[in-house]
Amino acid sequence: MNAAVLFSGGKDSTMALYYALDKGEDVKYLLSVKSRNDESYMFHVPNIHVTDLLAEAIDIPIMSVETDGVKEEELEDLRHAFENLKSLGVECIYTGALYSVYQKSRIERLGDEVGLKIFSPYWHVDELEYMRKIVALGFKIIISGVAAWGLDESWLGRLIDDETIDELVKINEKYYINIAFEGGEAETLAVDGPIFKKKLKILKDKKEWHHDSGVYIIEDAVLEEK
Repeated sequence: MNAAVLFSGGKDSTMALYYALDKGEDVKYLLSVKSRNDESYMFHVPNIHVTDLLAEAIDIPIMSVETDGVKEEELEDLRHAFENLKSLGVECIYTGALYSVYQKSRIERLGDEVGLKIFSPYWHVDELEYMRKIVALGFKIIISGVAAWGLDESWLGRLIDDETIDELVKINEKYYINIAFEGGEAETLAVDGPIFKKKLKILKDKKEWHHDSGVYIIEDAVLEEK
């Protein structure tokens, strides 16, 4: 099928893209929704500006749309994007939804209204197995935001590997966080992986910490040959 992937550059949308490609879907576009509101209910915010570069690294065209990120109203911006994709021949949308009924239900409703099939291939996946799989496949994922007990400033910009996952398991035992961060515990960004034709090299970054949460911001980056 002609497909598009709702793409934030985070681990889950990157894995949804991997799944679609592995299944043999003809992924025509990545769809990036750039919210002006850091508190968007629907859309990933940290480093969303890097998605254009990531799309180039993966070598799939990207459609970027902007939204004010106002609760519920932001869905109209997504609807317009879906309608545009449908007019371009797209038949289905892949998402990286894992556990958020709020996001999944709204995306599926829009899909029904516009006439696009919606697939969330990792819905209710075992969170630990899922994180191990991401690493085993060779994806390089960094943490771009944290907002949970047990995750301090030192986690910002950290690469997710098996050792990191082991630490998350221990933090989960104490604070009951979702190991895959689906409770809003952290945000992520893919910088390389098996579907990348080039990798992201970060040239300039900064960390912003606010008492018990923070973000890792990429200020400048380029693509490197692999």
